[in-house]
Amino acid sequence: MDMTNDDPIVGRVLDGRYRVRARIAAGGMATVYRAEDMRLDRTVAVKVMHPAMAADASFTDRFIREAKAAARLAHPNVVGVFDQGHDGDVVFLAMEYVEGRTLRELLQDLGTLTPREAFGVLEPTLAALGAAHRAGFVHRDVKPENVLISDDGGIKVADFGLARATATAASAATGKVLVGTVAYLAPEQIERGAASPTSDVYAAGILLYEMLTGRQPYQGRSAVEIIYKHVHEDVPPPSIAVPGLPPALDGLVAAATDRDPRHRPADADEFLALVRRTRQHAMTETELDFGAAERVLPPPPPNTYAPEPEPVALHQPAYTPGPPAGPEPEPADANLTRQVEIPLDLGPLGLSTESILDEHPYGGHHGYDDDGYATPPDGTPDAYDAKGGAPGRRRRRGPGRGVIALLVVLAVAATIGVVAWKLGAGQSAKVPAVVNEQAADAQRKLKNSGLKFRVEEEFSETVASGAVIATDPQAGRSVDKGSTVLLRVSRGPERYAVPQVDGQTVDQARQAVTDAKLVVGKIVQQDDARPPGQVVSASPGFGTLVSPGTTVDLTVSRGLPVALPVLTGRTEQEARDALTPSGIQLVVDPNQVFSNDVPAGRIASQTPPQGSPVYPGATVTVQISKGQDMVLVPKVDGMSEDEAKAALTAAGFQVESNTVFPLGPKKVTSMSPGGNNMAPRGSKVTINIF
Repeated sequence: MDMTNDDPIVGRVLDGRYRVRARIAAGGMATVYRAEDMRLDRTVAVKVMHPAMAADASFTDRFIREAKAAARLAHPNVVGVFDQGHDGDVVFLAMEYVEGRTLRELLQDLGTLTPREAFGVLEPTLAALGAAHRAGFVHRDVKPENVLISDDGGIKVADFGLARATATAASAATGKVLVGTVAYLAPEQIERGAASPTSDVYAAGILLYEMLTGRQPYQGRSAVEIIYKHVHEDVPPPSIAVPGLPPALDGLVAAATDRDPRHRPADADEFLALVRRTRQHAMTETELDFGAAERVLPPPPPNTYAPEPEPVALHQPAYTPGPPAGPEPEPADANLTRQVEIPLDLGPLGLSTESILDEHPYGGHHGYDDDGYATPPDGTPDAYDAKGGAPGRRRRRGPGRGVIALLVVLAVAATIGVVAWKLGAGQSAKVPAVVNEQAADAQRKLKNSGLKFRVEEEFSETVASGAVIATDPQAGRSVDKGSTVLLRVSRGPERYAVPQVDGQTVDQARQAVTDAKLVVGKIVQQDDARPPGQVVSASPGFGTLVSPGTTVDLTVSRGLPVALPVLTGRTEQEARDALTPSGIQLVVDPNQVFSNDVPAGRIASQTPPQGSPVYPGATVTVQISKGQDMVLVPKVDGMSEDEAKAALTAAGFQVESNTVFPLGPKKVTSMSPGGNNMAPRGSKVTINIF
C-alpha cells in the first residue's frame, strides 16, 4: 500500500544503489519506502531515519548497532536486514521487502481470528522471538504492526530497531526512558524499566488476547490508566470478552501475562512449546475453529484510550516541588476540585507525581545513551532554556486540565478502593496450599475456603499423576470469596508407547514412530529370511513407554545371501534369466571387449566373479565379447632369425623358432601361419630356420 505524496526521498537513488520507488509507512523515528536494489535487481524495503534523528550522532550510532544486531538474526520468520548506509544527510537500512499486510490490518478486516488462525500467526512469531532470545536479544516492541503476513501466508516479525542485548536491557535503571508501546508493556518494564525475554512473552500473550477478541485487554481514557492496569490488574480471560472460547486459551493467556515474570514461560521458545502442547493435546478440532462463522468484533468500552502505534516513553526525571512556571490554569471543573479535597499522592497506585508520560515524536530534543535511553542534548541541564523548557518547545505552564481531572479521578478511585477493602475485609479468602495434594483433596479445601475451581491437566516429570502441580493464583494470595482458582493437575510423566513396526517398510515405520512423537535413530541391516527392506525389529521394543523425542533404532532385513552363478559365455538374456529368481540386477557395460576365448555377442567377464555371495537387490556388471582381435601376420621369409622375431613381436604375436639345419645361412625358409594371413592378436607364429 504505497503512499503517494510529495516526498523528496521518492525517486532518489541512495548510495548509488537503491532507487526509492514509493513510500510505504511513516513512524516516529523513520519512514519506510519500497525501493529497487539496482545492483542485485530485487525489491527491498528501505528504512530512512528522520533528519532530526540522523543529526544526532549518539542515536545514529545506536541505529547502526541495532542494524548489525538485527542482521545477525538469520531466521525464516525474521525480516532480514541486508545493508546499512549513509547518503549525504540520509541514514538508512535496506531490508527484506514483504509483499502483504500487517497483522493489524488483518484484524481490522476480520475483527477476530479463530484459535487455529491465531496459533498460525503466534507460533511463527514466537519462533522468530525465540531466535532473538537465543542470540541474547529482546525485541521490546511486539505488537500487530510488527507482525507481517506475506501474500503467500508467510509470517515475519519486523522492526528489531528497539531490540537490545538482554544483559543491557535487564540492567536498565529507573529514571531513564522505557521504550515500548503502552498496550503491550509488561509490568516490570513500567515499574523498573527492565526488559527481558519474559517481557516479550508478556507482549505475545497480549497479542494472542487481541487476535482472539479483536481488542486489547486493557481499556482506559489515557495511557496512564492503561499503565496502571498493567501493573495492578491481571489480564482478564479472553473468554470473558468472547464467551465460548475454549478454557485452554484462557490458560495460555494467563501463563504468558502473569504479572510476576518469574511465573511466565522463561522465553519465547518455552512459550512456543506450551502453545504447541495446548493446540495438540488440549483442544479439539471444533474448538480450534471456534468463531469461524461469526467473527464478531466486541464493541470497545465507551470513552476508551486508543494508543498510537508509535512507541511511547515513560520518564521518571528528577523533580523539585515548587510553584508552577506560570499562573495556574483554572481546573476544568472548579466545583469538583473544591468538593473533593484529596492529596494527589498516587503512591497506592504504583505511580509517582514525579512520573510524566511523554509521547514525544523523537523530534530531536532527546539524545540516547549507550543503553538506548533518552537524555537531554549534551547531557547537561543548560541544553534546556532558562524557564525549564526544551529548545523549540512551548514552555509548560503547569498541569493541564485533563491531567488534573485524571489525577483527581485516580485518587478518588484509590480512596474508594481502600474503603471498600476495609468494609469488605471479611469477604476475601486466601488461596490454600494444595500443591502435591490429590486433586479431590485440593478441591475440597478450596470449597471449604469459599472458592471455586477449574482444572487443567498437564504432564509432569516430578509430580505424581492426579496431584496438583500449581495453583493460579498462588497459595497465600488473597482473593474475593467465590473467585475461581485454576488447579493444574498432573497427568504424570509424558510417555508414549513404541509402535508396532515389525513387517513394515522403513518409510511406514518412520511415519509410525514420528506419529508417536518419537524419533527414528540408527537403521541397521542384517541377514534375514524376510523380504529385503522389511523391518525385523525395533529398539526399544513394541509397547515400551518412553519420553517424547526418544530415539528408536530399526533393524531391517537385507535378505539372505546367494552365490553368484557363472555368467561368462552366456548371452545377455540367458544371464538375466539366471539372475531373476535371486532378485539380482544385471548391468551391461556399454564398452565391449575382445576375447580369444568367448565368441562375439556373449559375456566375456563379470563383476563380482562367479561364486561371490550377494544379496537380493544387488547388481552384477558384465562385459560383452567382440570376438577375437584379428591382425595381419607380416611376411618374414628370407629374413634373419632376429629380424623375423622383431617384426612378428611388433605385430603382436608370440614367436616360436625351429632350426632345420644348424650349419646353414640361418635364414627363414617358411612360417606358420603364412605371411599376409589374418591371425588372432597374441597367437603363436612358428618360423623355420635353415
